[in-house]
Amino acid sequence: MAPSSQPPIQLSVRNVSKSFRDKAGEVRVLEDLSFTINERDFVSIIGPSGCGKTTIFNIIAGLLEPDSGTMLYRGEEIESLRGRVGYMMQKDLLFPWRTVLQNVLLGLEMKGVAREIAEARAHEYIKQFGLAGFENAYPKTLSGGMRQRVALIRTLIMDPDILLLDEPFSALDYQTRLYLEGVLKDAVETYNKTVILVTHDIDEAVALSKRVVVLSGRPARVKTVHTIDIDARSPIAARSDSQFSGYFHALCAELDIQTEKTPTAKTSPEKATAGTTP
Repeated sequence: MAPSSQPPIQLSVRNVSKSFRDKAGEVRVLEDLSFTINERDFVSIIGPSGCGKTTIFNIIAGLLEPDSGTMLYRGEEIESLRGRVGYMMQKDLLFPWRTVLQNVLLGLEMKGVAREIAEARAHEYIKQFGLAGFENAYPKTLSGGMRQRVALIRTLIMDPDILLLDEPFSALDYQTRLYLEGVLKDAVETYNKTVILVTHDIDEAVALSKRVVVLSGRPARVKTVHTIDIDARSPIAARSDSQFSGYFHALCAELDIQTEKTPTAKTSPEKATAGTTP
C-alpha cells in the first residue's frame, strides 16, 4: 500500500521576531522563529519557562504584532488569525454572574446569532460534554474540571479553524487533567479541529500530540520538531504505549531535564480514572 500523503499546510510562521522594552532596555523574546501547522494537526509547543511561548500565541491570535516575519494561512500571507482562532487559557475566565448556558452563549450573542439557533447549539454542546442538568448553574458551584469544560465549549461553539490552548489544564489535579485530555481529544476529532497547545507538561505533550515543537531559551528559536508516532485511542492509552517513555526522555533531554522515572510513575491509569467524573 502506498504511504498516505502529507496533510496540506494550514499555517506557516516564518522568521518571526519580537522584542519588548523594559527599564533595563530591549528584551529579545523571539528570534527568527519558523514552524508549520498542518490541517487537522495537533502540535504542542514546549520550551524553557519564560522563553516566549505565550508571545507566539498572542502574535498568531492578533493580540501582538511581530517586529518582523510573516504568517501564511493556507498559502496566503496574513497579519493575524483574528476571527479564525479560539483561544483558551489556564484560567477559565467564566463570568461569575452568568450561568453555564449564558457563558456558553456569550460569543454567539456577540456574533448576532439568533437566540433560538444559539440556544439549540449550546444545549447540544453542553449535553455532549456531559454537563446536561447544569445549564442554570453558576461557575462558583462547579468543580475546576467542569468550569474548564464550559470554557472549552465556549471556545468550540464559535467554530474556530484553529484552537490555541495555553496550558488549559495546568491548574487542575492529575486525575482531572487526564479526564479533560480525553474530552479534548474526542472534541478535536469530532469537530475536525487543528490544535496548537502550549504546555510545560512533557507527558501531556507526548500523549496528545502528533508533533512537538521544542523551543530554545530566550530569545526563542525552534530547536527541533519531534513527530509522535503513537496510535492510541486515548491519552491514557498513549501513556501505556511502548514508545511513550522513549519520546518522553528524548524531550526531557532536549530541555536538559534530568529524570530517572517515566511520567507514568505519578499515577497509574487505573488510579487516575477511578472515582467520580471531574
